[in-house]
Amino acid sequence: MAQRIETESRKLLSRLQGVMADSAAGQERLDRITHLIADSMGTEVCSIYLLRDQDTLELCATQGLAPEAVHVTRMRLGEGLVGRVARSAQPINTANAPAERGFRYMPETGEERYSSFLGVPIQRLGERLGVLVVQSLDAREFSDDAVYGLEVVAMVLAEMTELGAFIGEGAALAERHKQQVLFRGACAQEGAAMGHVWLHEPRVVVSRPVADDPEAELTRLRQAVEQLRIDIDELMTRAPMAEGEQREVLEAYRMFAHSRGWMRRIEEDIGRGLSAEAAVEKEQSTARARMETVPDAYLRDRLHDLDDLSNRLLRRLTGQGRDTGAELPPDPVLVARNIGPAELLDYGRRLKGVVLEEGSVGSHATIVARALAIPLVIHARAITTEALNGDLILVDGDQGIVHLRPEENVASAFRDKMAMQAEAQQRYASIRDKQAEALCGTVISLQMNAGLMADLPSLPSSGAEGVGLFRTELQFLTRNSVPRRGELAALYSRVMDAAGGKRVVFRTLDIGSDKVLPYMKKTEEPNPALGWRAIRVGLDKPGVMRMQLQALIRAANGRPLAVMFPFIAQLEEYMQARDHLLREMDREAALGHVLPEKLEIGAMLETPSLAFAPRQFFEECDFISIGGNDLKQFFFAADRENERVRRRYDTLNVSFLTFLEQIVHRCRDTDTPLSFCGEDAGRPVEALCFAAMGLRALSMRPASIGPVKSLLRRVDLREARAVINEARASGAQSVRAGVMDWLKRQG
Repeated sequence: MAQRIETESRKLLSRLQGVMADSAAGQERLDRITHLIADSMGTEVCSIYLLRDQDTLELCATQGLAPEAVHVTRMRLGEGLVGRVARSAQPINTANAPAERGFRYMPETGEERYSSFLGVPIQRLGERLGVLVVQSLDAREFSDDAVYGLEVVAMVLAEMTELGAFIGEGAALAERHKQQVLFRGACAQEGAAMGHVWLHEPRVVVSRPVADDPEAELTRLRQAVEQLRIDIDELMTRAPMAEGEQREVLEAYRMFAHSRGWMRRIEEDIGRGLSAEAAVEKEQSTARARMETVPDAYLRDRLHDLDDLSNRLLRRLTGQGRDTGAELPPDPVLVARNIGPAELLDYGRRLKGVVLEEGSVGSHATIVARALAIPLVIHARAITTEALNGDLILVDGDQGIVHLRPEENVASAFRDKMAMQAEAQQRYASIRDKQAEALCGTVISLQMNAGLMADLPSLPSSGAEGVGLFRTELQFLTRNSVPRRGELAALYSRVMDAAGGKRVVFRTLDIGSDKVLPYMKKTEEPNPALGWRAIRVGLDKPGVMRMQLQALIRAANGRPLAVMFPFIAQLEEYMQARDHLLREMDREAALGHVLPEKLEIGAMLETPSLAFAPRQFFEECDFISIGGNDLKQFFFAADRENERVRRRYDTLNVSFLTFLEQIVHRCRDTDTPLSFCGEDAGRPVEALCFAAMGLRALSMRPASIGPVKSLLRRVDLREARAVINEARASGAQSVRAGVMDWLKRQG
């Protein structure tokens, strides 16, 4: 039976190839295909539903249902059995369709006579395109072979759709990759950018989905897989010391490359008439669909590995490598599923913006994008399957929105927004060299965050008084091995040189959680954000920390040095870290090296516990910086990587501001300098409220200094404090509404 189905399937695909080759219009092609499928499957009905937009399916062709229903019958995703297939990306096979859960009767189709129903998704690499349905009068459940055969046909229809075989009138038959598309993602780095798409991994186009000679295709597949296995083995040989995630990925590649089940499924698809590359892509689409439904993070990672391996195999089969000959546009916006920090640094400031399907607000790529001041939107689902090199794209990092191929009125409005921002930046330039002095006479020190040498040219142009946070982990994250002490010392020295005498606060290595070094053995933890990270790693494995402290001392070479330890949770951790630094000072002196003219040792207050530390902690610290991003997530017990909860809690919540006020009072009691460092420091309204609560130093990205300074210079902090106190006394959950109303009255 299986052999007969296989033969019939191959015959059908051969006939479909004939339909592809002729010059018929899109609608005529669809009509012919439904006739072919119904005839081959022995069913009274075959229908093709295609998406006319992201949420709506439209009946575009049918054999057996009422012809007048074509382009009239529509349904939402999840509506009826067809809508369920589209939403779940899983087949529905039933002998009694009217009794099936979610069945919806469409009277205009005349389908009430048909009992049996088999629907399979038409999809390509996880992208929904439509649904292929066959129905029959007799009550029967279709065999597994019939389901499998129809899925193979659906795969070919997906490729034909991608190649523009069904272009016609109406939205459902519109030419693909020509319509405007709106993606709602998440903001990882603020800013606005307009440019043209540059795909980090160009799309592989399968132009020959059907093949006449299965044996020849099997030979092509086996040769490509054998070469792929050799490539992976060579990678393993060249990287014998690879550890952690890097080694794990290579091992997963090798496992999948030798998987008999993976090969068997691809070979079966070739046996049914698909070309080698189409068969690989069908298996890849199945894996991507499964990714959507697998809750286990480890299994999702393995499916990603399989997806990447499939891409490597497709490029080998089609000859379509990353180097397509296309030239980087003058205004490139990088579009990728995900990207590593080293790869993003390779592009550098040439990029106008970055859009990722995945990513997180604390990922390596996000850290680099912030350092480069490049707008970044993450979680832009399926954009890599929709975008083409050269497409016009608008990136709104403030809202987490991306417009692909926008209409002119949208593009015009976006240009106006960017022009207004540019005009505002010009206004900010006029106050660049002035202090952030409020009308009441209070002066707030505004400093910038940095992590790359490329950041330092922004120091004089931004109006920053210094670097309140220099993230040292980027030099570790972008390498395949631990940097040498001499390399780090030279880098830190250049940072101080570039600062031109202004104060630079170096935060020691903050790794762990979402920042895992490529050469560091990954530790599986239930909750990495609360796990073995930052100073906990440094104290448990002091070798790297000692080397970094030596590099900082040598880089100072007689100049003032400020060192800050991250993620301190209790007094003992700070004292241990401080002792390490003082011991290194003694060793450097014994070696005859020049010591810093002045040494400041501080801590980041990122855990609520540290706010309640003994008075001795505040007395021992030369300075304290509130790490707002982490402190806020721990205060509200809301993971900042979780889109469902991270925006639920307002920074201007009364409880959080009161907590900050308590920290201000503790630092005043011991005369300990205090600053606030984090995304919220760069938001003008939040910065105003922090200043009103008593904070006198804020550190932020360079582009935020102008807007923050502009607002602070226009307000009286005593009045702002009165507004905040009034809101607190009223029982309001947040002071934001009251402060915004007051600012509006200020003009």
